[in-house]
Amino acid sequence: MVARRRKRAARDPEEGIPSPSGYSAIPIKFSEKQQASHYLYVRAHSVREGTKSTWPQKRTLFVLNVPPYCTEECLSRLLSPCSPVQSVELQEKPDLAESPKEPKSKFFHPKPVPGFQVAYVVFQKPGGVSAALTLKGPLLVSTESHPVKSGVHKWISDYADSVPDPEALRVEVDTFMEAYDQKIAEEEAQAKEEEGVPDEEGWVKVTRRGRRPVLPRTEAASLRVLEREKRKRARKELLNFYAWQHRESKMEHLAQLRKKFEEDKQRIELMRARRKFRPY
Repeated sequence: MVARRRKRAARDPEEGIPSPSGYSAIPIKFSEKQQASHYLYVRAHSVREGTKSTWPQKRTLFVLNVPPYCTEECLSRLLSPCSPVQSVELQEKPDLAESPKEPKSKFFHPKPVPGFQVAYVVFQKPGGVSAALTLKGPLLVSTESHPVKSGVHKWISDYADSVPDPEALRVEVDTFMEAYDQKIAEEEAQAKEEEGVPDEEGWVKVTRRGRRPVLPRTEAASLRVLEREKRKRARKELLNFYAWQHRESKMEHLAQLRKKFEEDKQRIELMRARRKFRPY
């Protein structure tokens, strides 16, 4: 029995590929020199009924076990024979919350994930997903026409890409700030329109806008508030209410008088010394 299984695995090696339930395995190699294959596990992306998805249904392929050397451009090139690829996005882990995402920035982006990742591949046509599920391999990541940098060459390329162009950076920041200012202005205008207007149930939404201006949250403003509270507390405090307070105030007053008397004596002695007549 064991010999039969070995012969069958040698005759058809793809039958012996272990893969998670519901996934199809696609073997890939970094280059022709590599003997062992790495496997990508793919399935059609789907969500629960009634859940909004960021990715289009029936056109999105979910990919597991993506190696670090396989970039978005590599995945797009490897899967393009199935159907034209619209977009590819690599992530550290699958999206659990299907919420709309902000567009990625060329300059402001999180650090790349050093290990294996997952990918969402969106095809232009629904037939690309079914074709990718039956794709045979092994597929080559690095070829003569499309070489993939590795080792020192990749480090040099990453360092060169990490230095941004000042003019392009300024343009992107200005564009972002214009969009942000427009968004804030629209929110303020909408809040001003809804101020004091009851909803369907008769409730009035209370906003932070009012007749009295809001105190700015700065360090100087906080210090002014603390100083004001300290003065209020000092005015409300009862002085010499208890006997021990009266005694302590008397002792402090006597100590201050003694100190002042000694200072006056020293000042008088100094003045007398300066007035003394010295002919020689």
